Amino acid sequence: MAQAGAASRRASEELIREGRVRVNGVVISDLGHEVDPENDSVYLGRKKLTLAENKIYLMFNKPPGCVSTCADEAGRKTVLDYIDTKERIYPIGRLDFNSEGLLLLTNDGDLSYRLTHPSHEVQKRYFVIIPSAISQQELSALSRGVIIDDKKTAPAKVKVTKSEEAKTELTITIHEGRNRQVRKMFEAIGKKVIFLKRISIGKINLGELKKGKYRPLTEEEIRYLKSL
Repeated sequence: MAQAGAASRRASEELIREGRVRVNGVVISDLGHEVDPENDSVYLGRKKLTLAENKIYLMFNKPPGCVSTCADEAGRKTVLDYIDTKERIYPIGRLDFNSEGLLLLTNDGDLSYRLTHPSHEVQKRYFVIIPSAISQQELSALSRGVIIDDKKTAPAKVKVTKSEEAKTELTITIHEGRNRQVRKMFEAIGKKVIFLKRISIGKINLGELKKGKYRPLTEEEIRYLKSL
Protein backbone atom coordinates (compact mmCIF):
# COMPACT_ATOMS: atom_id res chain seq x y z
CA MET A 1 0.00 0.00 0.00
CA ALA A 2 2.81 2.38 0.84
CA GLN A 3 4.55 1.59 -2.44
CA ALA A 4 1.29 2.30 -4.25
CA GLY A 5 1.21 5.75 -2.64
CA ALA A 6 -2.07 5.05 -0.83
CA ALA A 7 -0.72 6.06 2.58
CA SER A 8 2.38 5.95 4.71
CA ARG A 9 3.40 2.56 6.09
CA ARG A 10 2.04 3.37 9.55
CA ALA A 11 -1.24 4.67 8.15
CA SER A 12 -1.50 1.59 5.93
CA GLU A 13 -1.21 -0.66 8.98
CA GLU A 14 -4.07 1.20 10.63
CA LEU A 15 -6.24 0.88 7.51
CA ILE A 16 -5.63 -2.88 7.50
CA ARG A 17 -6.58 -3.13 11.18
CA GLU A 18 -9.79 -1.24 10.41
CA GLY A 19 -10.73 -3.87 7.80
CA ARG A 20 -10.66 -1.43 4.89
CA VAL A 21 -8.26 -3.44 2.71
CA ARG A 22 -9.25 -6.37 0.46
CA VAL A 23 -6.95 -8.70 -1.45
CA ASN A 24 -8.68 -10.67 -4.23
CA GLY A 25 -12.04 -9.77 -2.71
CA VAL A 26 -11.17 -10.92 0.83
CA VAL A 27 -10.76 -8.49 3.72
CA ILE A 28 -7.34 -8.97 5.33
CA SER A 29 -6.29 -8.27 8.92
CA ASP A 30 -2.78 -9.75 8.92
CA LEU A 31 -0.19 -6.96 8.65
CA GLY A 32 2.30 -9.44 7.25
CA HIS A 33 0.02 -10.64 4.43
CA GLU A 34 2.12 -11.02 1.28
CA VAL A 35 0.83 -9.74 -2.03
CA ASP A 36 1.94 -10.53 -5.58
CA PRO A 37 1.56 -7.19 -7.38
CA GLU A 38 1.48 -8.95 -10.75
CA ASN A 39 -1.41 -11.29 -9.97
CA ASP A 40 -3.28 -10.04 -6.86
CA SER A 41 -5.95 -7.34 -6.81
CA VAL A 42 -5.68 -4.98 -3.83
CA TYR A 43 -8.45 -2.54 -2.95
CA LEU A 44 -8.63 0.22 -0.37
CA GLY A 45 -12.35 0.68 -0.03
CA ARG A 46 -13.56 0.89 -3.63
CA LYS A 47 -10.23 2.11 -5.02
CA LYS A 48 -7.93 -0.39 -6.70
CA LEU A 49 -4.30 0.12 -5.79
CA THR A 50 -1.46 -0.06 -8.28
CA LEU A 51 2.24 0.43 -7.69
CA ALA A 52 3.41 3.98 -8.19
CA GLU A 53 5.74 3.90 -11.19
CA ASN A 54 6.81 7.52 -10.98
CA LYS A 55 8.47 8.14 -7.63
CA ILE A 56 8.07 11.69 -6.35
CA TYR A 57 10.34 13.34 -3.77
CA LEU A 58 9.50 16.92 -2.77
CA MET A 59 10.71 19.49 -0.27
CA PHE A 60 8.00 21.87 0.98
CA ASN A 61 8.19 24.92 3.21
CA LYS A 62 5.01 24.46 5.20
CA PRO A 63 3.35 27.70 6.27
CA PRO A 64 1.48 27.93 9.58
CA GLY A 65 -2.28 27.44 9.37
CA CYS A 66 -2.39 24.19 7.41
CA VAL A 67 -2.33 20.55 8.47
CA SER A 68 0.33 17.98 7.54
CA THR A 69 -2.17 15.44 6.23
CA CYS A 70 -3.71 14.55 2.89
CA ALA A 71 -7.23 15.42 4.06
CA ASP A 72 -8.80 17.07 7.09
CA GLU A 73 -12.19 16.25 8.58
CA ALA A 74 -12.55 19.82 9.82
CA GLY A 75 -12.07 21.17 6.30
CA ARG A 76 -8.83 22.95 7.07
CA LYS A 77 -6.25 23.59 4.38
CA THR A 78 -3.76 20.73 3.95
CA VAL A 79 -0.20 20.73 2.66
CA LEU A 80 -1.44 19.07 -0.54
CA ASP A 81 -3.46 22.19 -1.36
CA TYR A 82 -0.14 23.89 -2.09
CA ILE A 83 1.27 21.20 -4.38
CA ASP A 84 0.40 20.61 -8.03
CA THR A 85 0.93 16.94 -8.90
CA LYS A 86 -1.18 14.16 -10.37
CA GLU A 87 0.67 11.58 -8.28
CA ARG A 88 -0.73 10.47 -4.92
CA ILE A 89 1.83 11.69 -2.40
CA TYR A 90 1.83 12.12 1.37
CA PRO A 91 3.98 13.85 4.00
CA ILE A 92 6.86 12.07 5.72
CA GLY A 93 6.13 12.86 9.36
CA ARG A 94 4.27 15.97 10.47
CA LEU A 95 4.50 19.54 11.61
CA ASP A 96 1.70 20.83 13.81
CA PHE A 97 -0.91 23.33 12.58
CA ASN A 98 0.85 26.45 13.89
CA SER A 99 4.40 25.39 13.03
CA GLU A 100 6.21 25.97 9.76
CA GLY A 101 9.24 24.84 7.83
CA LEU A 102 10.74 21.80 6.16
CA LEU A 103 8.42 18.95 5.25
CA LEU A 104 9.23 16.13 2.84
CA LEU A 105 6.55 14.51 0.69
CA THR A 106 6.75 11.35 -1.41
CA ASN A 107 4.98 8.29 -2.75
CA ASP A 108 7.94 6.10 -1.80
CA GLY A 109 6.65 4.06 1.14
CA ASP A 110 9.97 2.41 1.91
CA LEU A 111 11.74 5.76 2.24
CA SER A 112 8.93 7.16 4.37
CA TYR A 113 9.19 4.20 6.72
CA ARG A 114 12.98 4.53 7.08
CA LEU A 115 12.84 8.23 7.83
CA THR A 116 10.09 7.95 10.45
CA HIS A 117 11.12 4.74 12.22
CA PRO A 118 12.64 5.56 15.65
CA SER A 119 15.51 3.10 15.18
CA HIS A 120 17.04 5.26 12.43
CA GLU A 121 17.33 8.34 14.70
CA VAL A 122 17.18 10.88 11.87
CA GLN A 123 18.18 14.29 13.27
CA LYS A 124 15.68 17.14 12.87
CA ARG A 125 16.66 20.73 13.68
CA TYR A 126 14.22 23.48 14.65
CA PHE A 127 14.46 27.24 15.06
CA VAL A 128 12.55 28.34 18.15
CA ILE A 129 11.59 31.69 19.68
CA ILE A 130 10.38 32.02 23.27
CA PRO A 131 9.18 35.33 24.83
CA SER A 132 11.57 35.25 27.79
CA ALA A 133 15.13 34.58 28.87
CA ILE A 134 16.31 31.02 29.46
CA SER A 135 18.79 29.87 32.10
CA GLN A 136 21.71 27.53 31.70
CA GLN A 137 19.94 25.11 34.02
CA GLU A 138 16.90 25.08 31.74
CA LEU A 139 19.07 24.58 28.67
CA SER A 140 20.80 21.67 30.38
CA ALA A 141 17.43 20.11 31.20
CA LEU A 142 16.41 20.23 27.53
CA SER A 143 19.76 18.75 26.51
CA ARG A 144 19.49 15.86 28.98
CA GLY A 145 15.83 15.16 28.27
CA VAL A 146 12.57 16.15 29.96
CA ILE A 147 9.37 14.30 30.82
CA ILE A 148 6.53 14.77 28.35
CA ASP A 149 3.47 12.53 28.16
CA ASP A 150 4.88 10.49 31.08
CA LYS A 151 8.05 9.59 29.18
CA LYS A 152 11.50 11.17 29.10
CA THR A 153 12.72 12.57 25.80
CA ALA A 154 16.03 11.51 24.31
CA PRO A 155 19.00 13.88 24.69
CA ALA A 156 18.82 16.95 22.46
CA LYS A 157 21.28 19.49 21.09
CA VAL A 158 20.33 23.04 22.10
CA LYS A 159 22.07 26.26 21.05
CA VAL A 160 21.08 29.84 21.86
CA THR A 161 21.53 32.09 18.81
CA LYS A 162 20.18 35.37 20.25
CA SER A 163 19.38 36.28 23.82
CA GLU A 164 17.43 39.27 25.11
CA GLU A 165 15.62 39.91 28.37
CA ALA A 166 12.19 39.47 26.77
CA LYS A 167 13.04 37.06 23.95
CA THR A 168 15.37 34.16 23.22
CA GLU A 169 16.10 32.62 19.82
CA LEU A 170 17.63 29.15 19.72
CA THR A 171 17.92 25.94 17.76
CA ILE A 172 17.11 22.49 19.06
CA THR A 173 17.98 19.20 17.36
CA ILE A 174 16.08 16.00 18.18
CA HIS A 175 15.75 12.59 16.56
CA GLU A 176 12.38 11.53 17.95
CA GLY A 177 9.07 12.35 16.31
CA ARG A 178 6.59 12.50 19.16
CA ASN A 179 3.42 14.59 18.89
CA ARG A 180 4.19 18.34 19.29
CA GLN A 181 7.44 17.27 20.92
CA VAL A 182 9.43 20.51 20.74
CA ARG A 183 6.57 22.62 22.10
CA LYS A 184 5.97 20.14 24.91
CA MET A 185 9.68 20.05 25.80
CA PHE A 186 9.68 23.79 26.34
CA GLU A 187 6.40 23.60 28.25
CA ALA A 188 8.10 21.08 30.54
CA ILE A 189 10.60 23.77 31.63
CA GLY A 190 7.91 26.45 31.92
CA LYS A 191 8.53 28.14 28.56
CA LYS A 192 6.04 28.95 25.81
CA VAL A 193 7.07 28.65 22.18
CA ILE A 194 5.79 31.55 20.07
CA PHE A 195 7.56 30.55 16.85
CA LEU A 196 8.64 27.13 15.62
CA LYS A 197 10.24 26.32 12.28
CA ARG A 198 11.90 23.09 11.16
CA ILE A 199 15.01 24.01 9.23
CA SER A 200 16.65 20.66 8.49
CA ILE A 201 16.15 16.90 8.38
CA GLY A 202 19.51 15.16 8.56
CA LYS A 203 21.68 16.98 6.01
CA ILE A 204 18.67 18.20 4.03
CA ASN A 205 18.33 21.94 4.68
CA LEU A 206 15.34 24.16 3.95
CA GLY A 207 17.63 26.89 2.67
CA GLU A 208 16.00 29.84 0.92
CA LEU A 209 12.84 28.03 -0.19
CA LYS A 210 9.97 30.48 0.36
CA LYS A 211 7.04 29.77 2.64
CA GLY A 212 4.26 27.84 0.87
CA LYS A 213 6.58 26.80 -1.99
CA TYR A 214 8.03 23.41 -2.92
CA ARG A 215 10.70 21.91 -5.15
CA PRO A 216 11.80 18.42 -6.21
CA LEU A 217 14.67 16.97 -4.23
CA THR A 218 17.93 16.69 -6.13
CA GLU A 219 19.34 13.28 -7.03
CA GLU A 220 22.07 13.84 -4.46
CA GLU A 221 19.49 14.60 -1.75
CA ILE A 222 17.46 11.50 -2.66
CA ARG A 223 20.54 9.30 -2.52
CA TYR A 224 21.44 10.73 0.86
CA LEU A 225 17.98 10.06 2.31
CA LYS A 226 17.99 6.50 0.99
CA SER A 227 21.37 5.93 2.65
CA LEU A 228 20.01 6.72 6.14
